[in-house]
Amino acid sequence: MSESRFDLHQLGVEAYLYLYPLVTMEVTRRQLTNIAAGQLPGRAPMGEFAHIPAFPSADFKAVVRPNFDTLYSSAWLDLSSGPVVVSAPDTGGRYYLLPVYDMWTDVFAAPGWRTTGTAAQHHALVPPGWSGSLPAGVSPVKAPTPTVWIIGRTQANGPSDYEAVHRVQAGYAVTPLAQWGEPPSPPPFEADPAVDMTTPPLDQVEAMRAEVFFALAAELMKVHPPHPTDFSALARMTRIGLRPGESFDPGQLDPKTLAALDTVPKAAQDLMTQAIPQLAKVSNGWSMNTDTMGVYGNFYLKRAIVARVGLGANQPEDAIYPLLEADADGAPLGGSSDYLCHFAAGELPPADAFWSITMYDEHGFQAANPINRFAIGDRDRLAYNSDGSLDIYIQHTSPGADKEANWLPAPAGPLGITMRLYAPRPEALDGRWNPPPVRRIR
Repeated sequence: MSESRFDLHQLGVEAYLYLYPLVTMEVTRRQLTNIAAGQLPGRAPMGEFAHIPAFPSADFKAVVRPNFDTLYSSAWLDLSSGPVVVSAPDTGGRYYLLPVYDMWTDVFAAPGWRTTGTAAQHHALVPPGWSGSLPAGVSPVKAPTPTVWIIGRTQANGPSDYEAVHRVQAGYAVTPLAQWGEPPSPPPFEADPAVDMTTPPLDQVEAMRAEVFFALAAELMKVHPPHPTDFSALARMTRIGLRPGESFDPGQLDPKTLAALDTVPKAAQDLMTQAIPQLAKVSNGWSMNTDTMGVYGNFYLKRAIVARVGLGANQPEDAIYPLLEADADGAPLGGSSDYLCHFAAGELPPADAFWSITMYDEHGFQAANPINRFAIGDRDRLAYNSDGSLDIYIQHTSPGADKEANWLPAPAGPLGITMRLYAPRPEALDGRWNPPPVRRIR
């Protein structure tokens, strides 16, 4: 291969995209765990669950496109000293999901309603290279990296259901195997003043100069081994001084290579932005991202994009999120128009658990409305037509008292609409079913 500046630059972009999820996970971990338990919802030290106790309010702006179907429970775990047992209570049939992510953002286990059922259970997350025995009733799960992240989700049927959900959340537990059978003992915690606790992790990562980004990634690869299928990507990185298990020293690179790497971060970030529209098929105006999610194989570009715009994505078998990009005529949706989403009888979203449609504004935030409704779905008291079909009214003002049960309120400006199917059936994953077009009626 010719070692031209263009080739070196391209190699740098490839390496940046490959390593982007690993660096993003680490920066996210530092910020989310550098805080004492109970100070902020969803944040806690390593080795402890942090719960979100309620749906976001209308003025919540911390996370884009939050869901109004489940309450979150998050835990970062360090397995370097041995296995950690993750426990879930008997949920009495309630849908829940405890996906576990390695530091490369792949879901390697997803205990819960669809996979392991809803009876009480214990799973030991076992670090690479560990050998030993587990107590009776504890099942082993091999973790690819010694640090993992659990992003749990528990079905919540509105605020009146919170008390029951909180009981389930209180039953989630993480226990080092060495402490199994002993009273819970939270790990010692001391905040690191060097951690930036205010700048969003995405902004921190994307502000890094190339040499800083690659140096951090190299140190992380010493701890978190690349996947066995990554040989080719790793082999190409050696040309720009990146070798798993070794530090990255820009001082050892020649000026030509350094110059080629200087513009890599912006070029890779621009590529991620440009590639988003090509990642999923669009049917009836809905973007259907139903494959290579949660587990990405060697699709490093998609893995990086998902880490950038939706860190912690589920496997499609657990949940899919059709995203409405245009109305039936191909036009963008706006609150100055009224729309109808008509599901024919027998064509409702095929989900074994439940489904919903959530409204956001153009920035991905929920918009205040007179009935305080941000999502609508099969757990609501919907009014079906006599033939079994269903009409959802999407508009800024009420469609009238007789239709208000099926009204999804819209903001005045551009609309952002996401459908969610939990435990989608095969026809939703293989393309036999797609959401119906959303038609402008005024």
